[in-house]
Amino acid sequence: MLDIRVIRQEPERVIESLKRRRSELDLGELQSLDTRFRETQTELDGLRAQKNKVSEEVATLKKAKQDATAVIESMKTVGERIKTLEAEMSSIEAQRGAFMLRIPNMLDASVPDGVDEDDNVEVRKWGELPQFGFAPKPHYELGESLNIIDFERGVKLAGARFEVLRGAGARLRRALLNLMLDMQTTEHGYEEMVPPFVANEETMTANGNLPKFADQLFKLEETKYYLIPTAEIPLTNFHRDEILDEATLPLYFTSGTPCFRSEAGAAGRDTKGMIRRHQFEKVEMVKIVKPETSMDELEKMVANAEAILQRLELPYRTVLLSSGDTGANAAKTYDVEVWFPEQAKYREISSCSNCTDFQARRGNLRYRDAGGKTQHPHTLNGSGLPIGRTLAAILENYQQEDGTIKVPTALVPYMGGLERISRS
Repeated sequence: MLDIRVIRQEPERVIESLKRRRSELDLGELQSLDTRFRETQTELDGLRAQKNKVSEEVATLKKAKQDATAVIESMKTVGERIKTLEAEMSSIEAQRGAFMLRIPNMLDASVPDGVDEDDNVEVRKWGELPQFGFAPKPHYELGESLNIIDFERGVKLAGARFEVLRGAGARLRRALLNLMLDMQTTEHGYEEMVPPFVANEETMTANGNLPKFADQLFKLEETKYYLIPTAEIPLTNFHRDEILDEATLPLYFTSGTPCFRSEAGAAGRDTKGMIRRHQFEKVEMVKIVKPETSMDELEKMVANAEAILQRLELPYRTVLLSSGDTGANAAKTYDVEVWFPEQAKYREISSCSNCTDFQARRGNLRYRDAGGKTQHPHTLNGSGLPIGRTLAAILENYQQEDGTIKVPTALVPYMGGLERISRS
């Protein structure tokens, strides 16, 4: 949520950011509501002050044993007007608040202008692309031929966009989860958390998923609970409605959790394989930091995601998202894209964003600085990394001509010494 003072004092900046996002949101509607809110508030404050003054006069008259009937009678109209204005204020405030929740974050000046992902800017590449003396196969064919991924029975058990990992595939998933969490906690300084895998409406709203992305969520029927689409949701909300001490910042949280997404609007996209699923696991990174450090912290977070791919020796590239491709919560986002040989293209495997004070305002998260003033910290989030996509990238990049998969050196200890996956 943006600061209402910015909208009042610098509407041009907000409008320009909306234009860069290619948003059709009309700020004029909010400005009209805000003007009505402030005018109503001014009138209400004046009438309340008048009522208080008259109440004092009535008390004085009664104390002097004088008749206060006329004065009391004259205030009935004022009292009725106050009730009317209070009802109007409540309605206007609700409309203004609902509109505020629809406004995306202000883009950072360093975000390149663009319409969509085609306008993202490559920042760097790492690693040598694998060379094969044969036509590389897609990860889903490799997984099925090795009997480590069962898509058919995943559909039977749950439906489309589900799979079953078995044998070495299940162990590879566990190995990746442990490697990622070990790196984030022992090397990158994050505190490991195990949050609830469901979240209430307040949590979803504060994080920015509601109301905008309601169609992307799985809601538990006849409840106000949702399955989390990422651990970012509970981790960012961990200190919601609290005032932290400045000395506690920065806070680094990480968690490996199941994630659930409806993938509304994704019909026909990545229906094969493990790229776009209803259920997947991901190690998430979340930071709560002081505003003046947040952009440096974003660069560090991106490096934390890249470090895992480097440890696994998977080639990747990092791109800075354009204005038209940056998510609503974010002021600036980098995507890390891993190489998929069969597709001969880079695919997103991590997205790291600086949400500035956008989520902190929605969640009423504050900290008290050295001068005793309370202000909103900045929140950041990033994938570090999704298990399914990383597993898929390993299968494709480490495939051998005989159909087996060489296990990345960093994962061999986590795989009980197994160096090659073959059909069991």
